[in-house]
Amino acid sequence: MKIVLAPMEGLVDDVMRDVLTRVGGIDLCVTEFVRVTNSLLPVRTFERLAPELAHASATRCGVPVRVQLLGSEPGWLAENAIRAAELGAAGVDLNFGCPAPTVNRHRGGAVLLKEPEVLYSIVQAVRAAVPANVPVTAKMRLGYEDTSLTLACADAIQRGGAQELCVHARTKVEGYRPPAHWEWLARIREAVAIPVVANGEVWTLEDYQTIRSISGCDTVMIGRGLVSCPDLGARIRHWQQTGEAQQQAPWAVVLGWVHDLAQQCQLRAEGGNYAVSRTKQWVKMLQRSYGEAESFFSEIKALNDFSALEDVFAAHLSRT
Repeated sequence: MKIVLAPMEGLVDDVMRDVLTRVGGIDLCVTEFVRVTNSLLPVRTFERLAPELAHASATRCGVPVRVQLLGSEPGWLAENAIRAAELGAAGVDLNFGCPAPTVNRHRGGAVLLKEPEVLYSIVQAVRAAVPANVPVTAKMRLGYEDTSLTLACADAIQRGGAQELCVHARTKVEGYRPPAHWEWLARIREAVAIPVVANGEVWTLEDYQTIRSISGCDTVMIGRGLVSCPDLGARIRHWQQTGEAQQQAPWAVVLGWVHDLAQQCQLRAEGGNYAVSRTKQWVKMLQRSYGEAESFFSEIKALNDFSALEDVFAAHLSRT
């Protein structure tokens, strides 16, 4: 019964992974995708998207981090998977689920769900290329426009040698619109022999309980739900261990986590307002779970200077 932090481009980077895994309850992370076209990417590309490679491919508190690759050329994906493995990646994940139009136009992500045999070729090439002790996994959606090829895609990924399949229970054209079709997860799990990871529309402990009940999956991947309610994983773990449901962390505690992210982003920023924009991005998402986030966002939305942002943090944190 594991919780995986989902990869989310432009949101769940190494800083967010660090903060959320230290909150607790997360067993595994997957990086934002490394875009592979027709070359072997330099080491610095992997180190930029997965700085954890320099620390045994784990976050500061020891949660393993797999490197995700996205592309359509089996040979080049295999070459880059070898590089990721040589750099010590805790696993190689293959992205067949990204719905971004620019990615799909360049034959990456969910558009490949129209071609199950291409999925097979990619997985097979990567699995053959990396050492046996390096897990090769994949993530897919239910399809591009419909579910006519769902089971064929899952089977192709299994035949290629993937050890685990994560399924976002929506098609590409559905994007992130609710509902997620959790009943499809059970159908896929019954059709393949490899473990299936459930993903899609998990925001609360009750959602977690329901998706597990409907899907039968032991492992659940959560993205926006963990970003908008950072201690969701910890509260799921507490419920698993005790059978008791906890209240979500108070806003004052969450604000401390946001401040942590802001300070880490500022340390690595080379001028500009990177830390401020990242803070706004997270606070905006926190509004789903915390009414206090709305008023905090109203105070910072016009800011562009980190010192001004720090003043707002100081005023709020001093009240706790």
